[in-house]
Amino acid sequence: QVQLVESGGGSVQAGGSLRLSCAASRYTYSSGCMGWFRQAPGKEREGVATIFINGVTNYADSVKGRFTISQDNTKNTLYLQMDSLKPEDTATYYCAAETRFISCAYGNRWSSIPAYRYWGQGTQVTVSS
Repeated sequence: QVQLVESGGGSVQAGGSLRLSCAASRYTYSSGCMGWFRQAPGKEREGVATIFINGVTNYADSVKGRFTISQDNTKNTLYLQMDSLKPEDTATYYCAAETRFISCAYGNRWSSIPAYRYWGQGTQVTVSS
């Protein structure tokens, strides 16, 4: 069973930066997709960024140019560098993983919640104005 544990959340003022980490166990970084989703109070969970096994990345329009997804295969860790944070980035951020590339890597599936079988518990990010 793949296990994902997020860390790095916290409170920051608008314009600040945070880096989220997702430590994965029993997951092979050489397959499938890994990504970050977020859910704000009263809103649906949405895709933020994903990285595929071939290194291709995808970002939601709302975070392009401000967030960067990366992974360190030697440490089995996924990262999300968040810069120029805005109050609307406030949410619980979840790490997600899927080993079946076909499930998550075509069309808009990268941001589809059902495309990912494995989820972390989430880490809270709060951005104040």
